[in-house]
Amino acid sequence: MATDVEKTNALRKSAPNVNRSLPPYSPVGLHWVWPAGLFLCAFFLAPLVEVGRRSFEASRGADAGFLLVQYDRLLFDTFYLGVIGETIGLSLVTTIACVLIGYPVAYFLVRHAGRWHSLIIFLLITPLLTSIIMRTYGWRVILARRGLVNETLMDLGLIDTPLRWLNSPEAIVIGLVHVLVPFMVLSIAAVLQGIDRSLEESARSLGASRPRTFWRVTLPLSLDGVGTGAILVFMLANGSFVTLLLLGGGTLQTLPLLIYQQFNITRDFAFAAAMSNVLLVLAVACLYLQLRLIKRRGVIG
Repeated sequence: MATDVEKTNALRKSAPNVNRSLPPYSPVGLHWVWPAGLFLCAFFLAPLVEVGRRSFEASRGADAGFLLVQYDRLLFDTFYLGVIGETIGLSLVTTIACVLIGYPVAYFLVRHAGRWHSLIIFLLITPLLTSIIMRTYGWRVILARRGLVNETLMDLGLIDTPLRWLNSPEAIVIGLVHVLVPFMVLSIAAVLQGIDRSLEESARSLGASRPRTFWRVTLPLSLDGVGTGAILVFMLANGSFVTLLLLGGGTLQTLPLLIYQQFNITRDFAFAAAMSNVLLVLAVACLYLQLRLIKRRGVIG
């Protein structure tokens, strides 16, 4: 019978022959990329080019002027500058609220959830599978004049008459936070999950209290997740339309609402295209910040 050494030598001799029998590696041909490329060009790139072209046209019924007439009207008129400011301000408030709500939930999910981990994940993901219109109408029922909130407050004797919740900035923020907070929680939880627990244990063993360990170790190491979640929430809040329309009632004028009005009411497609491009620039800026954050973390080269 052959010894183990002889068997090992025989395997070593046969290994090169097996490698030589394998076909050489070759990259996938470019013809496999054509369907996806054509799809992106037809349904993504072409509409963007058309919107960009229309933004340099004159408004309907107006004399043709210089190419940037729509952007001059949008960026140098105090009313539209205020609209842009309200859009950014609403997104910032929503982002801050999502951070304040999402971080404790993400921390509990990663550190203390235990057997409740799967249930919390289920409760976070399930709303994302539900239509945003249904969720927004749910808030209309809850915040109505005779809705759950007002009825509860009146039953407790805290108020005498129903409060006006709907058609207010507060209702808009509540609706946006409900829609967008799962993105913040999942972004922060993913980073918290990757933090080495031994770093926290080392800080505790050196005499740091739990709050000091959190502020000096855990929070700084999880700021990448906070940044990623903030960028996602800010970008999605910038383009939010349904929530503002159903819960705001025109109390806040933002770019998405004005774009809707210009397209469907005034039929000023050129001005609507210019506003769409400004909104697109804000989204691209958020994506650029997210890319820089990913590069800083070393995820991509």
